[in-house]
Amino acid sequence: MAYVRAAEREEQIVTAAVRVLSTVGVPATTLRAVATEAGIPLGTLHYVFPAKDQLLRAVMARVMRDISDALRAELVLDQGVERAFRQGVTSFWSRLVESGLGLQIMQYELTTYSLRTDGSAGLARLQYERYASLVTEFCEQAAQAAGERCAIGYDAIGRLTLALVDGLILQYVANPDADRARRDLKHALDMVVLLADPQPVEPRRPVRSA
Repeated sequence: MAYVRAAEREEQIVTAAVRVLSTVGVPATTLRAVATEAGIPLGTLHYVFPAKDQLLRAVMARVMRDISDALRAELVLDQGVERAFRQGVTSFWSRLVESGLGLQIMQYELTTYSLRTDGSAGLARLQYERYASLVTEFCEQAAQAAGERCAIGYDAIGRLTLALVDGLILQYVANPDADRARRDLKHALDMVVLLADPQPVEPRRPVRSA
């Protein structure tokens, strides 16, 4: 077998794991199945990921990276929070929701797996904290770039957006009506924008000396 650098081998395994998880689900996924999908011996996989939980964490890191890339793919930060917000979430929806129901189901299964098997629910907490922070970060960056402020905290925008989009994804998975989902997503974004109410920051007036 040709030598493969550690980072490349890890990426190969994680890619195979995403395919297996998206197809058969978290409970049915075994390290042996992932090794077969990756085309490597099981011992090689065990060397890189000795336990299933370690592999699942690497998968979650990949998913979060992909979501970050999708959110930021078409962002224009210096034209205001509303534009960046709508562009980011809509881009995520078209790239990772409409094109990959198996991936979305896998993410929910990772959440429930963590909640049922991890006493601290660390994977689930990490998953949702990171999802919300992605929206928080680019909204705050857009506000700074465009000289705006919002009526609520950027962290609240992130959590509320996650809650709304999460619910819409579940409905879409259960009943994949693309047109309805797009309309509902637009309404959800309208609500968040209305609540956030991004406005230009008023420049400070110079203090006149007496």
